[in-house]
Amino acid sequence: MSSTLRTSPTSGTEVKSPGRWLALSVLVLAVLLVAVDATVLGLAAPALSEDLKPSGTQLLWIGDIYSFVIAGLLVSMGSLGDRIGRKKLLLIGATAFGAVSVLNAYATSPEMMIVARALLGVAGATLMPSTLALIRNIFHDPKERSLAIGIWGATASAGAAVGPVVGGALLQHFWWGSVFLINLPVMAALVLVGVKLLPESKNPVAGPWDLVSVGLSLVGVIGVVYAIKEVASHGLTWEVGAAAVIGAAALYAFVRRQHRLASPLLDMRLFQHRGFSGAVLADLLTVFGLSGLVFFLSQFLQLVQGRDPLEAGLAELPAAIGAVATGLLAGRYARRFSVRGVVAGGLGAIGLALAAITLVHKETGYPLLGAALLVVGLGAGFSFTVTADVILSSVPKEQAGSASAVSETAYELGAALGIALLGSIVTGVYQGFTAPAGVPADVAAAAHESLGGAVEASAGLAPETATGLVSTAQAAFVDGLNIAAGVGAAVLLATAVAAWFLLKGQKLEEGAEH
Repeated sequence: MSSTLRTSPTSGTEVKSPGRWLALSVLVLAVLLVAVDATVLGLAAPALSEDLKPSGTQLLWIGDIYSFVIAGLLVSMGSLGDRIGRKKLLLIGATAFGAVSVLNAYATSPEMMIVARALLGVAGATLMPSTLALIRNIFHDPKERSLAIGIWGATASAGAAVGPVVGGALLQHFWWGSVFLINLPVMAALVLVGVKLLPESKNPVAGPWDLVSVGLSLVGVIGVVYAIKEVASHGLTWEVGAAAVIGAAALYAFVRRQHRLASPLLDMRLFQHRGFSGAVLADLLTVFGLSGLVFFLSQFLQLVQGRDPLEAGLAELPAAIGAVATGLLAGRYARRFSVRGVVAGGLGAIGLALAAITLVHKETGYPLLGAALLVVGLGAGFSFTVTADVILSSVPKEQAGSASAVSETAYELGAALGIALLGSIVTGVYQGFTAPAGVPADVAAAAHESLGGAVEASAGLAPETATGLVSTAQAAFVDGLNIAAGVGAAVLLATAVAAWFLLKGQKLEEGAEH
């Protein structure tokens, strides 16, 4: 990699800019909020279910659609930022994110909630790639830039785990919609500080924004992820097969189109770089393990072990602490030892922690759960931060938005797949339980929708029958949790081995290579 940018004559003034760390704090706040919004709903799900009464499928869509839409639009938005200006896109997105958060908070039906979450995903897609691309342009000193990426990575990893704590604290005192209203003051601060402190940057020779490519990437990602989700929970049907075929065809057409365009939305030649491809894969599966675990453990802690929302949120805090601790140190260790060692080690740690969750049962004490969450956080901090650095350092400065978008797409796709695949395994196993004798058919049907539904439906039954129904449902949920954790562990351990080979020879020099 060329290091000419390190000796740029402009870098002296840029590096000494006194507002750069304050600007970073604003960018990090945006990342934190988008990541928190991906998981905060897991904790609010029981209260939301009681109020809006969604079916099991609608509840999964409310949880998933946000991440699906973000994943489908990130590449398009990263490329748009390269063209119109990353600062401009970030400020527009922040304003929209705040406005749509109000719509989420006051949704009055499951359908309205799904639409509101989808719109929040559109706004979120404008924020994520802009933040990392702006960091690339604010920090010209290699060591400072590496630390800034570390702080960004730690925040992105921790955001998924902080969501339950923030949500728990709010749900203790307010209604479920409050988890969205916290976005308003943060986005207001981002816009006010961002206008003054963030520098504008874009690709001067980017060419036009191709709307056909935008449509193809959106249809492709959502079609494929939807198909995976449905197969995991309901098996293969013709509708699911059609969604998979349409999604795969759209992605194929997207790739073909990028090769032909003079100024593509995404330069496909990036993927010929083995380190880049390995980092993207590791990125995706790190978050797959982290978000899947956090999503179904939130329900286990509340609905099986009977903890209140705040207690359940605090119980998941070790994941955030671990991610922040290793995120800040990851770059240093990757230079001292090796990139592949740190990334493969991080992935392996997440895999082993998921394997430990296969031993969990209703009476499991907190030490095992807390230790597993801490190890997941430590592994995610190492893996996610170093892969972000590798992805960003593989491309020239002008393509920072597109490269950031690839990193973010992997993050959001991982979050969506984690909840969809692992959550759907839990749901599929759960729905197979047999209701005890004496439970009316309509109550049994409600109980099979979700564990929250079982707890609610049992309220009108005789005490003994109600206890029997809830105990049976909880046992089925725990069986599903154990199987899903085993699948997750196998995937993560296999990825650790793949990362060891794919990242062979990959190095971080004195700072991010550019």
